[in-house]
Amino acid sequence: MTKDAAQDATFYETGGAAPQVVPGPLQVLMPILFCLAAGWAMWRMPAFLMIFSDPGPTVDALARRYDAASAIDWLAAVAAAAFFVLGVMTVRRAHNEYEEWGIADRLSVFVGRITMIIIAAMVCVMVYEVVLRYVFEKPTLWANEMTLWMAGFVFILSGLYAMQQRSHIRIFLLYDILPRWLQRTCDVISTILIVVFAFFLFWGGYGEATQKFARWETFGTAFDPPIPATLKPMILLVVTFVALQAIANLIRDWNKEPVIHTAADDIDPDEIERLRRQVGGE
Repeated sequence: MTKDAAQDATFYETGGAAPQVVPGPLQVLMPILFCLAAGWAMWRMPAFLMIFSDPGPTVDALARRYDAASAIDWLAAVAAAAFFVLGVMTVRRAHNEYEEWGIADRLSVFVGRITMIIIAAMVCVMVYEVVLRYVFEKPTLWANEMTLWMAGFVFILSGLYAMQQRSHIRIFLLYDILPRWLQRTCDVISTILIVVFAFFLFWGGYGEATQKFARWETFGTAFDPPIPATLKPMILLVVTFVALQAIANLIRDWNKEPVIHTAADDIDPDEIERLRRQVGGE
């Protein structure tokens, strides 16, 4: 039995409780493969829009700017979907992540892994640009916009992971002193507000987002990335999942015992132990 198979067996034997493991090579490889495949498919999205959109001026405008879809484009699109499903199925919770582990949590955590890969890629692009600009004096025309594009995805996608991890801002000083029934009331109110916000944001922004996506609106620079065409729809998609994750959190946390938060919550015992070993302490 492989290591991942053993972890899956533990997952089902414990009734869905996630084993506390450090993400292995498979958990690193899946988000990387997804980012590569999805990045290719996204860059070539106009080719798919020309196929699935109704004939008209918008499709004609796209045809003048972009080539038709190739076999590689279709392969990338299929691979992106496959890697996403496999990534959600194989993602593992790290030891310092939240304990709950349902299907919504697995999806949110895998999105968090994707966000981490994008951050790493963004740093690589910035380092590459700095080296070319200040060492070889040959700056690129694309690095600044590419970094801005990836930063937009990081800003949007990280919100879903933060919601799953309960890392959003909460005033514990007031929340912890409330009786449990009143804490539940506050949780219900906050979840309703999140859902209402997501609903009206989706309702108000759907038309503009679909229009920008359909005509594949770009940034208007030399590199000309499709930042408006991709980030606008992504905002609506992610805020919907954030609302669903908030509902899942409310259901999962409903019968939990109240937790008292202190300053000690910010202390990582593993980090303290590592520092103690470095200085030669017992």
